[in-house]
Amino acid sequence: MKLAVEFPSVSYREGAAGIIRLAQEVERIGFDQLDMFDHVVMGYATDTRAAPIYPPQMPIMEALMMLSFMASVTTTIGLGTEVLVLPQRNPTLTAKQISTLDTLSGGRVRLGVGVGWQESEYEALGEDFSSRGKRMDEAINLLRSYWGDERIDAATEHYSFEAIAMEPKPPQGASLPIWIGGHSSRALRRVGELGDGWLATSRMSDERAVKSKEEIFRHAEKADRDPGNIGFQMMLDSPPTDDKGKQFYSDMDRVASSAIRIQNLGFGWATINMTAIFQSGARSIDAQVNVLGNIHDRISRDLD
Repeated sequence: MKLAVEFPSVSYREGAAGIIRLAQEVERIGFDQLDMFDHVVMGYATDTRAAPIYPPQMPIMEALMMLSFMASVTTTIGLGTEVLVLPQRNPTLTAKQISTLDTLSGGRVRLGVGVGWQESEYEALGEDFSSRGKRMDEAINLLRSYWGDERIDAATEHYSFEAIAMEPKPPQGASLPIWIGGHSSRALRRVGELGDGWLATSRMSDERAVKSKEEIFRHAEKADRDPGNIGFQMMLDSPPTDDKGKQFYSDMDRVASSAIRIQNLGFGWATINMTAIFQSGARSIDAQVNVLGNIHDRISRDLD
């Protein structure tokens, strides 16, 4: 099973040198993928909206800028997002940013996308929250066209232009993998119809995970796609919301048990959440690297 690390935005407190060291250590230990999560802003609770999932003051570095920075100090590890909120971003600009990142990193990019959940963030970015699902589908198709076609034309409900070129193409071309997050019926259908993989959290029963995979397979077959080409990734544990969750990464038995469960469910990838490692008490770079090394060694041993 391959292992991805969701890089912690909080690492910015260690300065550029700390980010460089941590990214290089993730690669040195032997992880397969380094991912960044995406939020641009967080909204406060108001009279008309509830408090967000995360504290409004939560420090979050911009995902693509962070990946570009880390691409320059690593050589082999995959680089991606888990997940980029695609419909709140302009798809033309996003296509150019991802193409540039893939070019400069030597074809190491995997784009993870989702529709998001925070209406206030859409408002702050000047995008419509209510049409995000439909624009997501249109944007995914546009990205592939930009990365693979010599001439790009668009005549969709939300995007319309004629005779555009985007060069250079990314090394992976239109095959640059797009993995999709989400658990709604529409999200699972989107994976089957358009995605190269599914990014799942751990907060679902085994039964639901299996049924969700089966639903993705059905949609893939209906769209005349090979279900065997779709990848599956799940978090070892979802971002913690209580003290028990914050201690997950301090218990290697729980970590190993979760990895075995994910593998037995037929997922080829598992994600380690480094923000949760920080919350479990590993506050320094040295401590985080030590935990990451223990996780990699334990999972590699138990899954052999």
